[in-house]
Amino acid sequence: MAKTAKKKQNPNATVIMFDVIYQDGAQTSNRRVPADLLGGLEGDDAAKAYIEAQDRDIAEKSGRPRGPIKTISRSANQL
Repeated sequence: MAKTAKKKQNPNATVIMFDVIYQDGAQTSNRRVPADLLGGLEGDDAAKAYIEAQDRDIAEKSGRPRGPIKTISRSANQL
């Protein structure tokens, strides 16, 4: 039985989870955003920019672009 490599995570890294709704009606849940990006005047706007950057990177790798984000909100199921 082959072992799969596990991604090492930084125990000091705190993430905030977001639910994203796109303009085409698609929804993704539990998108991770580093908590240290969310301070300051921008608040959750920084999370939108971070998620948009993730979407661009994913689209570049997969060849399937994502539509524009309509809304983001913090996931309700966070501890």
